[in-house]
Amino acid sequence: MIALLLALGSSLAYGCADFLGGLGARKAHVLRTVMIAAPASLVVELLLWPVLGASFGVGALGWGAASGVASAAAFVLLYRTLAIGPMNVLSPVTALVSAALPVGVGLLQGEHLAVAGLVGLPLALVTVVLVSAGHGAGAACPSRTALLLAFGAGATIALQLIFLHRAPSDSGVAPLIVGRAVSSGVTLAAAGVLYRRLGPERPAYAMSACAGVLDSVANLLFLLAERVHRGQLVGLGTAAVAVSLLALT
Repeated sequence: MIALLLALGSSLAYGCADFLGGLGARKAHVLRTVMIAAPASLVVELLLWPVLGASFGVGALGWGAASGVASAAAFVLLYRTLAIGPMNVLSPVTALVSAALPVGVGLLQGEHLAVAGLVGLPLALVTVVLVSAGHGAGAACPSRTALLLAFGAGATIALQLIFLHRAPSDSGVAPLIVGRAVSSGVTLAAAGVLYRRLGPERPAYAMSACAGVLDSVANLLFLLAERVHRGQLVGLGTAAVAVSLLALT
């Protein structure tokens, strides 16, 4: 039950982060938004390090770095997707692709689906096709470019989650910290190279930072849903209370 609640919380946080990031990317170049979102998410994980612990072994460093590269691509593709097309169409496509791919990887590795999975996976694939292909009269219709970006965003999000899953179970938040550090570095480097193409528009600072924070919370809940321990839950709950009290002061 606890794992299910954590997974649901992760999905909710992802949805809110996507919405805010997409809105932010409509106000300025997508890299300007990600330049704020990625470091903001790193700050959250660094603050949680003393609470949840981190073990920076070879596995945590390697898989964390891989997830960071995928995360940087996911940030850019997802926010750009939601900036140029209808969120109510493209966001479900991205979510379904990002959910289906890890399942496919598990099947290739010899895992088996339960009855619910055997029913849900084909329905998810059919849903992607229907949402992508057909729209009623007057409905917002995404362009082919937006749909391709949505599929790319879903694929990179799936890679990020797969890499995080492969990190050692006793790594704590180390894979998240390494991943966010790498994604922040990649994003800032790309922004530096493409500086002249970013345009003069200023990003929505608060909105972009909130998107990054929520994305970090979503990743953390995803990781905890797989490897949660009672001591970690107590520490996380204490941290949540402390943050709430600070916000009220």
